[in-house]
Amino acid sequence: MSCVLIIGAGGVGNVVVKKCAQLPQIFSKIWLASRSLSKCEKIAAEVKRPIETAQIDADHVSDVAALIRKTRPELVINVALPYQDLTIMEACLATRT
Repeated sequence: MSCVLIIGAGGVGNVVVKKCAQLPQIFSKIWLASRSLSKCEKIAAEVKRPIETAQIDADHVSDVAALIRKTRPELVINVALPYQDLTIMEACLATRT
């Protein structure tokens, strides 16, 4: 009953998406975003329920904030690069004002 935004479509992102997809009563909508849209689409095609995808460069606060405003997630999970944590947190805070 909540929307989750997963940032990162590598090996860990693949696992996180598939685990979230197993819990539709908790994660009613799943968004997967990464620099590589094709990776997102490949993962989405492997899941038995609809997964929304988006291309995003998590280094840019304004781009991440725009995606957060668009998707309106209750939870953001960063499984991209660890140094992007601060950028993503800053984007989350920017959407609260």
